[in-house]
Amino acid sequence: MTGTPEPWQWDESVWRGKVNRVRAGRPLRPTHWPDGARCAVALSFDVDHETNELRDGGASIGAMSRGQYGNRQGVPRIMDLIRREDLRVSFYVPAVVALLYPDETRMFAAEGREVALHGWIHERNSILPPAAERDLQLRAADVLERIAGQRPVGIRTPSWDFSHVTLEISRDMGLLYDSSLMADVDCHELLLDGQPTGLVELPVEWIRDDAVYFNMNRFAALRPYTPPEAVFDIFRREFEAAHDEGGIFQLTLHPHVTGYRSRLWILRDLVALMKDKGDCWFATHAEIAEWAKGNAA
Repeated sequence: MTGTPEPWQWDESVWRGKVNRVRAGRPLRPTHWPDGARCAVALSFDVDHETNELRDGGASIGAMSRGQYGNRQGVPRIMDLIRREDLRVSFYVPAVVALLYPDETRMFAAEGREVALHGWIHERNSILPPAAERDLQLRAADVLERIAGQRPVGIRTPSWDFSHVTLEISRDMGLLYDSSLMADVDCHELLLDGQPTGLVELPVEWIRDDAVYFNMNRFAALRPYTPPEAVFDIFRREFEAAHDEGGIFQLTLHPHVTGYRSRLWILRDLVALMKDKGDCWFATHAEIAEWAKGNAA
């Protein structure tokens, strides 16, 4: 056989090794939530701003202006709601964004919100050399610690792009949790080559992400296809199911996507629905991961 084997030509050790490199391990579903709560609510905001354009070497002024909207309008509007409702939430901040907008990042931390890792410049982990990925993740943690005044304990990889060394790097850094993978709806421990890492996974999913419904790219013929009312209905049904199961409702939003006048009501009405239940625990991803790790069945 010459050349690179096709997937159907792989030995079992090859495909099994790919599958088993990073796996969901033992469940970490808590026996109970704090103060008798039935459901944990993990609201998160990926503060990408201009890095969506910068990471691919782009220089589109228009695209970067949309990113700047996230800082000028999106974050203030979202923060008004967060303060009014007194919500515990997590912000995932690329290091370049923290350097561009240090006052914004400091404000998140100063007001008691979690500031967590989200790459250096929203890079694609799976195309990076392993040494470069490690260097960027370590430097990003240093930047967030310097600006926010606290060392991040969790990571969400940019675009949820996860390389074969990402988990190894996060384990070596001593992080508490990752929130980039989709193998479950409940917290669980991550395995690396079949061995427990101690890292908690707090799972994400594309259906609980605003960008997949609202992103727009006129050059790629990508157009928003889901009206806000339908997005609210999807998120609401995900929450109702999580509440019925006594689990976690995790949501990923972006200031430059949801922070518009015709969309912010989705978050407002979701929070009202959750609070009407009277038994939801609003917490940061770090708080939920810590609780799950210490109170699993």
